[in-house]
Amino acid sequence: MRRRLQVILIYLSPLLAIIGGLIFVAGLLNELSSDRNPPTGILSPSIQIALAGLCVAGVMFLVWFTLVGWLLARQSRSQGSGYGDAYRLIEEFRFREAIPLLQRSIKEGKETPEVLMLLTSAYAYAGQLGNAQATADRAVRLFPNDPGSYITLANGYRLQAAYDEAARALMKAAELEPEQPIIWAELGFVQQFAGETTAAVESFKKAALYTMSSMYGVRVYYHLAQSYTAAGEVKQAVRATVKMVHAREGLVTWLSGLDALDGTAYGQSLRYEVTAIQHALSDADAGNLS
Repeated sequence: MRRRLQVILIYLSPLLAIIGGLIFVAGLLNELSSDRNPPTGILSPSIQIALAGLCVAGVMFLVWFTLVGWLLARQSRSQGSGYGDAYRLIEEFRFREAIPLLQRSIKEGKETPEVLMLLTSAYAYAGQLGNAQATADRAVRLFPNDPGSYITLANGYRLQAAYDEAARALMKAAELEPEQPIIWAELGFVQQFAGETTAAVESFKKAALYTMSSMYGVRVYYHLAQSYTAAGEVKQAVRATVKMVHAREGLVTWLSGLDALDGTAYGQSLRYEVTAIQHALSDADAGNLS
């Protein structure tokens, strides 16, 4: 309940701040266009409304910055002092620099599934596959009932192109958290790379039952569109293609990470898929939806 309230405040406060700003602007514009002259020393209703809107905007922005700062500080306490900096370094593909920061978090006693997941990825992308596998295995030993542990294990296997093993790990994660679309999407991806097309389509269908970020949606709906087209289900194919187009901005995330995967079998497979999705989007833009 507390977490849901935090999420609501994070999204609601900037929205209210924008509304307050619009009220402020509207009040000023109304005052400028009005011919009424209020008595000296008395603010007109338009100015009063404008100032109220400005106050709302200021308070909401203050609430938002305070809440975000508090959440970041709380995250640093729970995940260790190096977690935040390591996360930013990994976003910049500076994996080797992130490793000692995550190791520091572990030494501070903050050996959480999230820290181990980042460390597994950092090791793998830095070419230290043995350390990546050992870290992923440790995550499962320490947190056998946490789906994040199996996602970590799957990430390690996937970067080694061990797709069957990655699929088994993700199936376990799906058993623990069956309503998580990202798990079903990731399971479908590795099943597709493993050549298990039928199983992959079923996983994509399960992912599509839930709301997904565009990062996952663009790939999931691409594969569903291809499957429906091959089966002659034109309406379903068109519907999936439209959803793929709406999620097209998510492809940028995958494109940005391709260079970090150069020289790996997984990176090559992902590059082929991303290129195919780009072609599919071009066809959709040209009006070829089936």
